[in-house]
Amino acid sequence: MEKLYALHMGKAKCAVDLGDGSERGEYVNQDYILHALGRPHRSISLMYCYYPLDKGWPGRASVVHASPDVSFAWDFPYDDYFPYQGGIGGNTEGEPFNYMREIRRHGQDVTLTLTIDPHVTDEMLAAIGDDLRPFGRVFLRINHEATGNWFSFNKRCTYQEVADFFVRAVRIIKEHAPNVQTIVCIGGVEDPDSNEIVMEKEFGQTIPAADVWSVDKYMALHWGWPYDVAEPGGTTHGRSAVREIYDMTKRSFKRFRELCGGEEKPMVMSEFNADGDVTGAYEQAEMVKLFCDILEEEQADWFTGFTFYQFRDRGRLGLEIEDPNNPGVGIRQPVMDTYKEIIHSERFLPQMTQGGEITLPVRLRWGSSEDAEGLAIPLHFEKNPVFCELTFEDDGNYMLELNGRWFYRSPAAKTIDLMSAFFEKPLQGAADLTLRLFAPPATGENDLTAEDGLFNSYTVVEKLPQLRIRYAAVEPSKDEKGTA
Repeated sequence: MEKLYALHMGKAKCAVDLGDGSERGEYVNQDYILHALGRPHRSISLMYCYYPLDKGWPGRASVVHASPDVSFAWDFPYDDYFPYQGGIGGNTEGEPFNYMREIRRHGQDVTLTLTIDPHVTDEMLAAIGDDLRPFGRVFLRINHEATGNWFSFNKRCTYQEVADFFVRAVRIIKEHAPNVQTIVCIGGVEDPDSNEIVMEKEFGQTIPAADVWSVDKYMALHWGWPYDVAEPGGTTHGRSAVREIYDMTKRSFKRFRELCGGEEKPMVMSEFNADGDVTGAYEQAEMVKLFCDILEEEQADWFTGFTFYQFRDRGRLGLEIEDPNNPGVGIRQPVMDTYKEIIHSERFLPQMTQGGEITLPVRLRWGSSEDAEGLAIPLHFEKNPVFCELTFEDDGNYMLELNGRWFYRSPAAKTIDLMSAFFEKPLQGAADLTLRLFAPPATGENDLTAEDGLFNSYTVVEKLPQLRIRYAAVEPSKDEKGTA
């Protein structure tokens, strides 16, 4: 490793985010997900609720309000997401903050979906903002699917009150945490004969108030899960044509833009998938691929990203299904391979821009997963290696990429084996590759004492790791075919 170049990581044409845990599944650690998919995501989506004025809080609704009379996932007094443990009287040592730190250490941003009782005080909202200040760019999705009728905030308030609350919450939280990017998630233009979004009179005001626009669109969904089984003729599931979902989302974006006076903001799907309960495992994968094929065919630059819901699911909405015998084990689904192929294709990869030659020591800046400064290290391989590993002497927290595969190095790890970069893409001969290195915050939090600590984290790299490459076994084979 004789030469070293500056490197910048920027936005993909279409960002890919991933849901990790919800009312339907538990959080899966980022090391497991990285090994399974071979690359980090722009953001990892966590789903929590905040009903601090309710009886039983901060217990989980399905636990403290368990009842045999419940026959729908949202029939509890408040939403059955994981309870947000911050805010006034809470702390930032438990959920979701422990997961947020892990996500950021692994070079990803956080999308925090938070359903909130609209009756909370301004002081309670301010405390949420204070909680989120150390975590760099955070996407905050407040009271999503707000034009629906299933969440508790819709059952205890009018739609006008829900819309008014969104605008109030955005204003207060961003006053305390300017690093937060707020997401509005509503129905959009759902009637093909109308140009108006659902409940436009009430929710039109939320469009200019938000930083990011979103619709949740499942191409197929069994919303009666887990209380019934989807069967032909049933009334608790549905399925749409893929093109219909794409066109509806595009119409929604155009109307959002009109409601924002012509200004364009990022347009995403914060929940996207086809439910295997409805389609079966094979057609689920086909529908996900078809949607992404349309994005490529249409060169849909207006569409800035989607969140696949989710990594591991107790139903059939996951890349893995949770093993009913062991919740810590996932059963890989066909959509896993399809999704992995998608996120490694050009449209969905972050842009890498190599700069001029530099020398150590160098200070690397981590702004977000779409704005980070790193190192590009040219490597020459004589052929496909048998051994390839890095040994570190410093205590840096690094994300590394080689031959299209990403690796995480924690400050405690000494040696990182890079051979899995060649298992699926073996070299066919001599090749020149680039080892890329980035340094997300080692604690998962930014240093707020720094002048721009709300938005950036810095790491000084003084020494590169030692690279070990070997092209043959340590000892020759003694078997018949390989006898010396």
